[in-house]
Amino acid sequence: MSRILLIDDDLGLSELLAQLLELEGFELTLAHDGQSGLDLALEQQFDLILLDVMLPKLNGFEVLRALRSKKQTPVLMLTARGDEIDRVVGLEIGADDYLPKPFNDRELVARIRAIIRRTHVQPNETPQPTHQYGDINLDPGRQEVHCQDQLIILTGTEFSLLFELVKNAGELATKEALSEKVLGKKLMPFDRSLDMHLSNLRKKMPERSDGRPRVKTIRGKGYIWLP
Repeated sequence: MSRILLIDDDLGLSELLAQLLELEGFELTLAHDGQSGLDLALEQQFDLILLDVMLPKLNGFEVLRALRSKKQTPVLMLTARGDEIDRVVGLEIGADDYLPKPFNDRELVARIRAIIRRTHVQPNETPQPTHQYGDINLDPGRQEVHCQDQLIILTGTEFSLLFELVKNAGELATKEALSEKVLGKKLMPFDRSLDMHLSNLRKKMPERSDGRPRVKTIRGKGYIWLP
């Protein structure tokens, strides 16, 4: 059973979500302010954190920033509808995805399942082979990346994006295909999620020894990982 931490100060919404998600087979833990939510997130192991932006004591961005300095637990941020700034900031700090309020119950459950599916490592699964691409070694089973003999700390979403790009190195990976494979959703107009995840990935990866960029952006189409 997947464990979810919901950090939201809306008591009514929290109770409704608790009922919904428990019916869907999730085990839910509730926190109603940023500080207590952060404490729980650091002390316990969760498969996903649902994190509201507007919170007392610590806001959602402060919680996410503190969490990312120590753990890479997947985070789905709950943002105000139409507030593009909140979404961009959340993705820059390291959120895996966002969902604007008010949201559809089915959409929420689908997003949760998609994130857990791509980031959760089953302990009893047959070990997956590692993959070597130039100076990058990818271990899908452990969701670990080594580049130039150093461990690169990535979120689950960043790992999935890197994996999809490098295994198709030299070919155009369209935004539409990446959105469905990596984010588990269809690409919507003006959705900058992929751009933000790629930007974070670029910052974390060491420079190539030959000085060439690792990835090329084809405006309006997608990206090419350069072999």
